[in-house]
Amino acid sequence: MLKTSKSLFDKIWDCHVVKKLTNNLYIIYIDRHYIHEVTSPQSFLELKKRNLSILRPNKIIATADHNVPTKNQKIISDCLSKKQINLLTKNCKKFGIKKIYELGHKNNGIVHVIGPELCYSLPGMTIVCGDSHTSTHGAFGSIAFGIGTSQLLW
Repeated sequence: MLKTSKSLFDKIWDCHVVKKLTNNLYIIYIDRHYIHEVTSPQSFLELKKRNLSILRPNKIIATADHNVPTKNQKIISDCLSKKQINLLTKNCKKFGIKKIYELGHKNNGIVHVIGPELCYSLPGMTIVCGDSHTSTHGAFGSIAFGIGTSQLLW
């Protein structure tokens, strides 16, 4: 009988399992968490309502992503877009998230690019973001999941 070796996914998964709850339900350790201006305001609001803090703010990378104009970032004409970008900065400061790439920052960019560019997305990591495109980080040898707004900052 041939001995099969574990896949990269299995190896990363096994290293990150905190607890097996049932046959198909696990708690896993998350190494990196990306947030942006569109899905994070609701999560920060819920944290404020419940008077909760963020357990590991040093594991979170924030960037203005979806509402950023491709030309002249100083002018954001859409009121909701501007509000979301401003809230991201305000909320990150309030909750102690120091790795924030806001408008005008030299490393500002979309989550799917800045993670690998800035060496935040590395092989062997588990990564989450409130965005389905987050799975692109898996191309760099990690396990990456897009999560819902209600899961963002818990």
